[in-house]
Amino acid sequence: MEAYSESLKGGVLIGVASWILLAGVGRISGISSITSGVLTSQRQTSFWRWAFLLGLVGGGALFTWMLGVPHVETRSSLMLVPAGFLVGFGTVLGSGCTSGHGVCGLGRRSQRSLVAVLIFMVTGIFTVLMVSHMPPAEWWGSVLLEGLQWLFRR
Repeated sequence: MEAYSESLKGGVLIGVASWILLAGVGRISGISSITSGVLTSQRQTSFWRWAFLLGLVGGGALFTWMLGVPHVETRSSLMLVPAGFLVGFGTVLGSGCTSGHGVCGLGRRSQRSLVAVLIFMVTGIFTVLMVSHMPPAEWWGSVLLEGLQWLFRR
């Protein structure tokens, strides 16, 4: 249980923060809808959205600095940018993100959120299995190059 205690604490904090936003402002803490509201709504209604997003990013950065979280290697921008667009497309297609459906929707016993979370999980599992069993990029490049050479030799 000791290995999972930090994850449990983080989950409790996310749940409490979602409840505070719902009880205090009457809003659901779906990150995609909050971000969309910042980008599309009028200035008078978006202060709480800006405060939420600033606290989300700033709080993570602050605690990373305070607690000395180890550095994690990231993927290249060539992989991260298309992945970001795919996540954004999925959020629009699913009418929300995992924070909205998983934390808030399931907490309200929404059947639509249950279906969305199941689809998120199956897609994530499939993606991890596919990526972990794919050959490296160099192999794909050599296959493509050999295929083009064979095609143009005909």
